[in-house]
Amino acid sequence: MRSASDRHGPEHSNLVLDYALQAVSASDVSVVEENLSACADCRQEMEALRPIVDAFLSWPVDVVRPSPALKERLAQRIAAETGREPVMPEPRRWTEPEWKQVASGIFCKLLSNDPERGRVSMLVRLAPGTDYPPHRHAGVEELHLLYGELFVDDKKLNPGDYIRAEAGSSDQRVWSETGCTCFLTTSTQDEIR
Repeated sequence: MRSASDRHGPEHSNLVLDYALQAVSASDVSVVEENLSACADCRQEMEALRPIVDAFLSWPVDVVRPSPALKERLAQRIAAETGREPVMPEPRRWTEPEWKQVASGIFCKLLSNDPERGRVSMLVRLAPGTDYPPHRHAGVEELHLLYGELFVDDKKLNPGDYIRAEAGSSDQRVWSETGCTCFLTTSTQDEIR
């Protein structure tokens, strides 16, 4: 790999693309980031790639991410064509997020956070007899109840039920007599009343 002081060329374009796709080995990430900070052309290329890569976020994971068997076959084929040893990407290690108490009787386990779009996905647990404060939705909210019972205004949800709230709508009362756990995707800009 060339240093950041080298001129922008096809190798740098490939590195920028690999970095945008998160396909750079862990050992090369700092070199690519140094290159991006030093090379205006590379930064411009990264900005041009960002909307394309972001579009992949809406694709199903099995379409975007190849299976381990396909990765192995590709590594073997590349090794055969280049005469080098196959290089397998380091597997990403997922760690279980912790439950955090965000208010009395309300616990969250953050699964994903997209600050650019102001979106979060999380598991939410309400203790028995807990009310969630009234709020106005800044964006679409989707809730899938996994356990217990949950009341959203005049609707009673049971395990397996799904509810969608549109941007601008409000929930006056959300509570659980039994306690519950749900999967929630929502805006980080909701207005608590």
